[in-house]
Amino acid sequence: MPKWSKNVDQAGHANGGFAEVNGTRLYYEVAGEGHPLVLIHAGIADSRMWDDQWDLFAQSYKVVRFDLRGCGRSPQPPTEFSLHDDLYRLLRFLDIERTYLLGVSMGGSLAIDFTFDRPEMVDGLIVVGSGVSGRKPSEAMQQAWEKVGAAFDSGGIPAANEIEMQMWVDGPQRTPDKVDPQVRARVAEMNANNFAMGSEEARPRPLQPPATERLHNIRVPTLIVVGDLDQPDVIESAALLEAEIPGARKVVIRGAAHMPSMEQPARFNRIVLDFLHGL
Repeated sequence: MPKWSKNVDQAGHANGGFAEVNGTRLYYEVAGEGHPLVLIHAGIADSRMWDDQWDLFAQSYKVVRFDLRGCGRSPQPPTEFSLHDDLYRLLRFLDIERTYLLGVSMGGSLAIDFTFDRPEMVDGLIVVGSGVSGRKPSEAMQQAWEKVGAAFDSGGIPAANEIEMQMWVDGPQRTPDKVDPQVRARVAEMNANNFAMGSEEARPRPLQPPATERLHNIRVPTLIVVGDLDQPDVIESAALLEAEIPGARKVVIRGAAHMPSMEQPARFNRIVLDFLHGL
């Protein structure tokens, strides 16, 4: 059986703590009341990326955010793991039987995979700049990842982190001076920590069959959000999701790259809440 620790406020409500799940400890926070809404961060961030959404969303929903293993405060042991099973175990601990899912980038891919793995638990799906499991990256994206690896080998975490900031926060159409320096610094801090937390011996166990082969089977209301300055691979994934998921709606945020929730929080929050209130 998993072991759990909670922080509890004076009213007896769980507001945060660590959950021992599948051989690791996931840091989580809970706020608000209402229908559950789980926020899943991007791979270059941790649960702090939701600071601009947290208080507002908690006015209408029971909001959960957590650090994926190897991110933020959640360690990554050198073992095989399944991110969608980590999420399931966390939700079971929190006594959440049904929820809305909001995921960015890798978090969006996880939200999609979880929807296939546990369809009975998902009432609505929002994916932002999302990957799609089973979709092969373009040659340009493969070369970009090789550049990150080379930077790490030559200059360590700072060099690799800066390349990823250029890839994701700046995007392919902007130079760093065109991006809000506070947003860039926030993401860089989170991503540098993730670099330090990672384990090369950790082995992810992917969903089988992958999402690309069955997107047409998603049967929950779905919103797709993408920045028009994001990587071409991501923009193409958003188009694929819109075409394959029945009834899916897509919104393009102009003037934002891979982290629109941080670059344009007011507009992003309005788009998300309009969708959720419509459910």
